Amino acid sequence: MREPDLPRTAKVRPQALRTGFTTGACSAAAAKAAVLALRDRAAPSSVEIEFPSGNRHVFAVHSCTLDADSATAVVVKDAGDDPDVTHGAHLTATARWRADHTVVLGGGEGVGVVTKPGLGLDVGGPAINPVPRQMITAAVREAAPDRGVDVTISVPGGEKMAYKTTNRRLGIMGGISILGTTGIVRPFSTASWRASVEQAVSVMAAQSCPTLVLATGGRTERAAMTLLPHLPEVAFVEVGDFTGAALRRAVEHGIPEVVFVGMIGKLTKLASGVLMTHYTKSKVDTDLLARITSAHGGDPADAAEIGGAVTARRAYEVWDGAGLLRECGDDLCARVAEVLARFSAECGRRLPAKVAMVDFPATAVVAATEPEWVTGPDGFAGPGGATP
Repeated sequence: MREPDLPRTAKVRPQALRTGFTTGACSAAAAKAAVLALRDRAAPSSVEIEFPSGNRHVFAVHSCTLDADSATAVVVKDAGDDPDVTHGAHLTATARWRADHTVVLGGGEGVGVVTKPGLGLDVGGPAINPVPRQMITAAVREAAPDRGVDVTISVPGGEKMAYKTTNRRLGIMGGISILGTTGIVRPFSTASWRASVEQAVSVMAAQSCPTLVLATGGRTERAAMTLLPHLPEVAFVEVGDFTGAALRRAVEHGIPEVVFVGMIGKLTKLASGVLMTHYTKSKVDTDLLARITSAHGGDPADAAEIGGAVTARRAYEVWDGAGLLRECGDDLCARVAEVLARFSAECGRRLPAKVAMVDFPATAVVAATEPEWVTGPDGFAGPGGATP
């Protein structure tokens, strides 16, 4: 006799977190819409722009107005499922023709003004980061390849939003920053990111790879892969802020050694003994960078400036200008290597650690614990790929 079918409980798959778009991408879309309106004397309902990856995305134009010599377009930021203070912000671009053939970007209401050096932006200029600048310019050029355009980016309510960020501490006053390196906002979850880092280390260990390479983000990971091309892709882990979690898992799995590739900011935090390096939970110890400057014969005025800076980037700039980048950078890398080795020992086994510091475009190794890794200003054309 056939037994009756038992009710089956359906497995509900957790829905993936929804990605969104950066303020930089939304600004680029608004800029293109404004220029199209200025060119065609008609408001577009949507625009398509190219992202740094080469992919193209379409944005709805929330509103667009025209007058005799300008056009203003608005794109509303959708941050996806990321808890972003700028979600819903109205990224606004106003375009006017110029007599020459250049594209000139300016900041309006709600866009912060840079008041201190060390951010890689002109003091007194708008806080529009390099990749968003490139995206905005490229989007404008798609609409007006042969004409000069003044583009002003503004964010109504941006000054109020900025109080929920670290902008004032960094010397960005009066509004938010226009940010983004990929154009895409990926939802941030501390627990899920930590779990993914630990899982990546476990997967790497299962392949019997002897070297774990930790990088803080996409650019530094690509730099690490260029530096160490003999290693399999699985050896490289984008660790974000969870260096400590990655090291604990590496110790558990008996991984023989670790390499860390990063920029000066994260390296400074690690050298200070901070293994959880998220910007809201830790501060860059610029006094440490000042002491390193003095230890290598730096000018006392330079050391004082570095000690009073709000970012590690300023130390990089001062070191570079004074011809101390290699010496001071090597010192910083050595300190990070010791911290990583000491932390792993506290977890049960001391891991040999090697460290490389890359420049801000992540195209060159400027300092390292291994001299042969340093590529100099010409990037990875020379000794990249040296065995660690």
